[in-house]
Amino acid sequence: MTFDADRLPGLRFGVATSSYQIEGATDVDGRGDSIWDVFGRVPGAIADGDTGEPGCDHYHRLEEDLDLLAWLGVDAYRFSIAWPRVLPDGQRLEPRGLAFYDRLVDGLLARGITPLATLYHWDLPQALETAGGWAQRSIVDAFATYARIVTEHLGDRVRDWSTLNEPWCSAFLGYDVGVHAPGVRSPRRAVAATHHLLLAHGRGSRVMREVLGDGANIGIVLNPAPVRPASDAAEDHAAAALGDAIRNRVWTDPLFRGIYPDEVLAAWEPIADLPALHRDGDLEEIAAPVDLLGLNYYTPVYIGARSQGHDGGTPAGPGQDELVELPGPEPTSEMGWTIDASGLYDLLVRLHADYGVPMAITETGGAFPDVPDAEGRVDDHDRISYLDRHLEAFAQAAQDGVDLRAFYVWTLLDNFEWAEGYKRTFGIVRVDRDTLERTPKASAHWYRELLASRSGSAPR
Repeated sequence: MTFDADRLPGLRFGVATSSYQIEGATDVDGRGDSIWDVFGRVPGAIADGDTGEPGCDHYHRLEEDLDLLAWLGVDAYRFSIAWPRVLPDGQRLEPRGLAFYDRLVDGLLARGITPLATLYHWDLPQALETAGGWAQRSIVDAFATYARIVTEHLGDRVRDWSTLNEPWCSAFLGYDVGVHAPGVRSPRRAVAATHHLLLAHGRGSRVMREVLGDGANIGIVLNPAPVRPASDAAEDHAAAALGDAIRNRVWTDPLFRGIYPDEVLAAWEPIADLPALHRDGDLEEIAAPVDLLGLNYYTPVYIGARSQGHDGGTPAGPGQDELVELPGPEPTSEMGWTIDASGLYDLLVRLHADYGVPMAITETGGAFPDVPDAEGRVDDHDRISYLDRHLEAFAQAAQDGVDLRAFYVWTLLDNFEWAEGYKRTFGIVRVDRDTLERTPKASAHWYRELLASRSGSAPR
């Protein structure tokens, strides 16, 4: 262990999860179908035909997992609420769903752990997708209603909230390239989803602030990335600049400046009816106050111009076939993502300079081979090295004046990794796929020792 947590006094350290990836119990206590339940029934949509059932069976093993969090000694726990567990058809309230989150929140507080709740981590009720999903403007009011119900119920105990997790994934992976639920391939719908996700954040956060009153922290979680040109060619530099606007500034400029980047509007005008989509007052509503910007960082992004003859890659945004996102250099994680902690430092410094908003790392971590020994133990020193280097970059940014509040490791448990199913493991705790037994990996013991090493701390 090389990182000294005392370099960051007063910051929270935690772990993060999401509802669909760990809860399981997809047909229990009145829960409705989510878009991921339906997407998982499409042959070939998810590796090995996996689904979110049983996940990690967190729904039934809640007390065990709460005790695991207490054993780690984390200050905070970031989780998400399953919209279809609370409103199975997007409208009808299911009290048993809310009761699960009562037990979760009360269990965290009883163990001295601060909850950070995310309202939407991709598991949209299928009934709302059938009505048009994020591409339909009516979803904005549906989200605001959901936000009001949840914050009225949990707001007396939960004071830290995020509206959305990684809307880039919801809009682009879900509605443009179709590799995530709901599996749509429509640049026009992806552009509409982008605007409606931002508008839902703005409207929802205003409703939440009305309910929660003073002292609550309300924000959003994005996954911006440093965008680097695929080569030194002028064409690749130009492609990277536009790719940065489409990947990053399309979210941050509306949120913090009340504008869309001009180059994004020009790129999207041919594929969407922007005057009909962007109504008067929308940008003002989107630019609601943000108390904390959550950042999920994993890797830089490499973008080039297709005209430069780059092989492979994928379009870098809706309707942008001339921009291609390419694999980055070694070393990489099991996801094929370049491991580069300098990208985290660069991202934090840039966002601080551009927007000056308080920030937290709400996810970072890596998928690694994680081969267990005969007793089921995993000696994941590759993950420890990853986390140690990223903590160093995080600390350096804080020492250089970036306003940072917390650091959350992704993730607590090996879980359902979306289109990758269960074959990619990010957890610091191994979950045996046959028995669902939890076994802390070497990285969990490392993180526990790091947290206990802080001045005045001791293992629980």
